[in-house]
Amino acid sequence: MISDITYNLLVVDDDERIRNLLRQYLINQGFIVSTASGSEEARNKIKLMKFDLIVLDIMMPGDDGLILTREIRDNSQTPIILLTAKSGTESKIEGLELGADDYLTKPFNPKELLLRILSVLKRSTIEETTENEIYFGDFILNIKKRDLTLSGERMYLTDREMNLLIALAKSPGQPLNREKLAGVDEPGRSVDVGINRLRRKIEKDPRMPIWLQTVRGEGYILRPDR
Repeated sequence: MISDITYNLLVVDDDERIRNLLRQYLINQGFIVSTASGSEEARNKIKLMKFDLIVLDIMMPGDDGLILTREIRDNSQTPIILLTAKSGTESKIEGLELGADDYLTKPFNPKELLLRILSVLKRSTIEETTENEIYFGDFILNIKKRDLTLSGERMYLTDREMNLLIALAKSPGQPLNREKLAGVDEPGRSVDVGINRLRRKIEKDPRMPIWLQTVRGEGYILRPDR
């Protein structure tokens, strides 16, 4: 693994074969890995140890991964990657709405999971070190206060627009796809509509955006000054 930091991961899955496979693979990549066969065992390990990221299966007996995701988010911001055997988007969107950072559909290649883990860890590290204020042009976004100013004057954004802008600002210079942004948007509403409305407020020419750009095939990206 290309990193000077040793990360501590928790893999939660009721399938013993998958647990063992992922544990050995991720250990070989340089991670410290603990496993749990269900939510109750995971709760006990989370109480005893601090994890840098949790890989969590949705479909488990007893309390499923969505219930555990909600509980974790009530107490911490530990990154979570959900595993799901469902091909539909409903459970994925629900997981993202509950605060999961990413998801992967079974069956999957362990290398793809590795890449997603590295991406989420990098993003969470950026979020921890990024100041609350994001600058782009004459705009200043204060993430903690949910406040956007233009040349010192406060701008009005709807909750929906602010949620989209903050989601993008927390991953500066990194594209987010529509499914990830759907987790912060209003259910049943088009992310594209929200982005277009946001552009009309922050771009001089919304048809040729400077700050809030489209990355073909990947989604939307906010390009701050610093």
